[in-house]
Amino acid sequence: MARTAVQGRLGDRLRWRAADVTSRRKESASARTLSLEVLDWPGHLAGQHVDVRLTAEDGYSTQRSYSIASVADGARLDLTIQRTPGGEVSPYLTDELMPGDQLELRGPVGGWFVWSPEQTEPVLLVAGGSGLVPLMCMIRSRAATGSRTPFRLVYSLRTPAEHLYAPELRVGSPGLDTALIHTREAPPGAPRPPGRITPEDLVQHGWPPDFEPTCYVCGPTAFVEKVAAYLVLLGHDPGRIRTERFGGSGG
Repeated sequence: MARTAVQGRLGDRLRWRAADVTSRRKESASARTLSLEVLDWPGHLAGQHVDVRLTAEDGYSTQRSYSIASVADGARLDLTIQRTPGGEVSPYLTDELMPGDQLELRGPVGGWFVWSPEQTEPVLLVAGGSGLVPLMCMIRSRAATGSRTPFRLVYSLRTPAEHLYAPELRVGSPGLDTALIHTREAPPGAPRPPGRITPEDLVQHGWPPDFEPTCYVCGPTAFVEKVAAYLVLLGHDPGRIRTERFGGSGG
């Protein structure tokens, strides 16, 4: 009977659902957050993602995966979409989809790259570009549940214009420390010159390995592989390093 219940829940997550776009807002020069309402949404965990499907009038269909940015809140969820030049889906979602429009999604998907308020160990979040999205869901879930788990965020981005959730992160919350690593252009007065993330950055802004933090790393494939290797080199337990990656090789 238990197995049947689990299979039922899995089948429910794999079912395509209609999602109504209720609002959209600008997050950066090339990213937009879409607020969606899904009446029979089963809920989600911080770090999970959904599959989004678009179908043209001629029947052509395509789909992409996007991380959930918002905390679990009934039928509502937010997706932050980064426009990919020449992309097939993201330009439509960021530039053309408007409140009142509808799309299809299924999920939530993923059970390894998630954070739960029941976790008490320190957390290190390392984001490359739009890899910040699922980590932001963890940050918001921490605040929403009143968790006192200490968080440290190391956020690597190319320029200040690409900073996601800048006002929210600028305000921050008790127990959350944020460090920005600009790789191409740093703002005036930045404490660090532009450059790719280094092991020294992780030592300065992360947790010592003997604190046994859980590390979440998300971003382009090359970025994630490099940061994960740095963390192991610095002495972190590989079993405590959780990674999520997407296409592309930028840092």
